[in-house]
Amino acid sequence: MLDPLTLSLAVAAGSLVGLVLGLIGGGGSVLAVPLLVYAVGVPSPHVAIGTSALAVSLSAAANLAAHARAGRVKWPCAAVFTVIGMLGAYGGSTVAKAVNGEKLLALFGMVMIAIGIAMLRCRGAVGDPTVRLTRASARRMLPPLLGAGLGVGLLSGFFGIGGGFLVVPALVAATGMPLTFAIGTSLVSVTAFGATTAASYAWSGLFDLPLAASFLAGGLAGGAGGFLLSKRLAGRTRTLGLIFGCVVIAVGLYVVARGVMTLTGHG
Repeated sequence: MLDPLTLSLAVAAGSLVGLVLGLIGGGGSVLAVPLLVYAVGVPSPHVAIGTSALAVSLSAAANLAAHARAGRVKWPCAAVFTVIGMLGAYGGSTVAKAVNGEKLLALFGMVMIAIGIAMLRCRGAVGDPTVRLTRASARRMLPPLLGAGLGVGLLSGFFGIGGGFLVVPALVAATGMPLTFAIGTSLVSVTAFGATTAASYAWSGLFDLPLAASFLAGGLAGGAGGFLLSKRLAGRTRTLGLIFGCVVIAVGLYVVARGVMTLTGHG
């Protein structure tokens, strides 16, 4: 049973993650693990990873419904990316459970910084809103979709994240779809990757169900607000890209700094 303070912190952390998920699709899981470890006080990084994976997966599923109703999901692209990515997520999570938790967090932060910088560099891309995966376009689009899906799935499982902050730029690069469509489409993969990773960690006993439930409750509320805000920013691709990249870089720097301090005995 969670104490009232931990419960409140978990709900607040979940609300912030849900807000980010609703606003920019990816990034929620980027914030989830650091918040559970450093704000809520979960002592084991592996338990934080396993617990947040399920909460982020369910929050992403809730946000996906809203984006789907708004017509922002490219379903054929999402299906290909997600199925191959789930195989990668299972393999990545299996390897990660054998890695020291603090080292995992520090590596996680480094990847976040690299992806955030990449997003800032491509923030001006408009994309083609009519892009579709069909028999005619499959020869051109399937190879990059399959390759990106497998790679992102591996990283998602290894770092115990939904992977939205990786899925969004990967979808943009592989298909040329606009950022707003990539955000909606990414939630299909975030849902599936998170569920796959959570199942792997739960099988190993690295999971806290009451904590996940509290985190999710906050995430659902925050996600509703994030989606409403995203509708107001739908035509401002550059703004969304800036927000996305800056959030990822800032949290990444913090995670790396805390990880290095802990590993060197100064944390």
